[in-house]
Amino acid sequence: MQYSDIEDILFNNKPLQVPEETKRRIAESHAFLKEFAKDKVIYGINTGFGPMAQYRVKDEDVRALQYNIIRSHSCGAGEPFSEIYVRAAMLARYFTFASGKSGVDPYALDLLQEFINKGIYPVIPQHGSVGASGDLVQLAHLALALIGEGEVFYQGRRRPTAEVMSELHITPLKPSIREGLALNNGTAMMTGLGIVNLHYAKKLLQYAIVASVMMNEIASSYDDFMAPELNDLKNHEGQSAVARLMLKVAQGSHSLRKRQVEMFHRHEEKVFEHKVQPYYSLRCVPQILGPIYEAMQFTEKILLEEFNGVDDNPIVDMETQTVYHGGNFHGDYVSFEMDKLRIALTKATMLMERQLNYLCHDRINGILPPFLNLGSLGLNYGIQAMQFTATSTTAECQTLSNSMYVHSIPNNNDNQDIVSMGTNSGLLTKRVVENAFQVMAIHYIALAQAVDCLEMADQLSPFTQEIYKEVRAIVPKFIEDTPKNKDIQNVIDYLTNKEINIL
Repeated sequence: MQYSDIEDILFNNKPLQVPEETKRRIAESHAFLKEFAKDKVIYGINTGFGPMAQYRVKDEDVRALQYNIIRSHSCGAGEPFSEIYVRAAMLARYFTFASGKSGVDPYALDLLQEFINKGIYPVIPQHGSVGASGDLVQLAHLALALIGEGEVFYQGRRRPTAEVMSELHITPLKPSIREGLALNNGTAMMTGLGIVNLHYAKKLLQYAIVASVMMNEIASSYDDFMAPELNDLKNHEGQSAVARLMLKVAQGSHSLRKRQVEMFHRHEEKVFEHKVQPYYSLRCVPQILGPIYEAMQFTEKILLEEFNGVDDNPIVDMETQTVYHGGNFHGDYVSFEMDKLRIALTKATMLMERQLNYLCHDRINGILPPFLNLGSLGLNYGIQAMQFTATSTTAECQTLSNSMYVHSIPNNNDNQDIVSMGTNSGLLTKRVVENAFQVMAIHYIALAQAVDCLEMADQLSPFTQEIYKEVRAIVPKFIEDTPKNKDIQNVIDYLTNKEINIL
């Protein structure tokens, strides 16, 4: 499955279809495992789990074993994940089962499809995973709903699962040979979380590119810092790509200056009124956002591999007629990518905060009133206080960018002696994504205010002018001091939901 296909199911509510070939493969895998498991010792089928694997489980207790792992591990804490993250986790679990390497009852696949397509979302607490045997605790809550227990969100309400399933005439799953372990084993929660984080991170990168063009339009910068002839010499794909995207957004601008026209002829003045080169937060955007562009490309590659891979244990292989025991549930790949994505987003947020500071600081920009204040200085305050919010939020992002990937704590009687903390890494990245939208919203309000301060809306490129108008439709030009918290949230909603595709 391609990234665009995943986005269609997650964000555009495209129904999940199960091909007949997939159903056949799942049924064959399940039948093979049931026969193969007779008179053999297979982890999680007739043994305990984790350090308890040394204890054999009686034949008459194998079904109870599958219920026990679900119920015992449904012990998460904290706020529940919102629906989009649960939808992504269910989709990730579906794809592991669809490979036919888990030996699960085909009905488990049918239930996941039904939950996704009907918008039934298990209540999954955010805290509980160390990301080593996958997301055991979070996925246990997912499994709990599939067996008809626990709670789900359905049509915006939190309700008992049994009540919703009865209402929709859905029969709960009855785990048999290994469905309990298969459902709560693996990286589905962190992978789903990662996919959603990446979706919004890509939006934020595009907004950062657009904002940076508008910044340079406001400053009337020379446009040669975006020139391919300059940026291609650095030999970095991301830098060249960002520069070209900026040129695309800037096309038609009447504010950017041409150095060849203005600078490359005789000048008599001793001090140039207009800066020959702007500050780094304006001039070095391709160099700053370029690595972020490339990091997101690699994160997409890794998350797609994880999404389409098999993250179960043990693995049922009909081709070699055996069952393999290993550690495909370990979340290091996702954890590492979430660390990198979080760092990348924090750097982009820092860039936006520095551009915001440029707009606020009259002694730096030299063309705008302090804090974009269109009222009476001393009596009115413009966006002075909004800058506080942006700066403090950026600072939190910097602290949250410490690595989880290298923060392993042994647990599980040292059976899990080195762990990934992948879901924790994804959760921190989720927080940075939310923070970045807050800073971005404040920056866009400031950009629109700066355009009005200079009365230059008609000088913007068609692309940035459209963004300016859309922001102004939410937050009109302001002179008097009024509370801005709702305005900020409204712009966050606009940025989050707007379809933007310049990549």
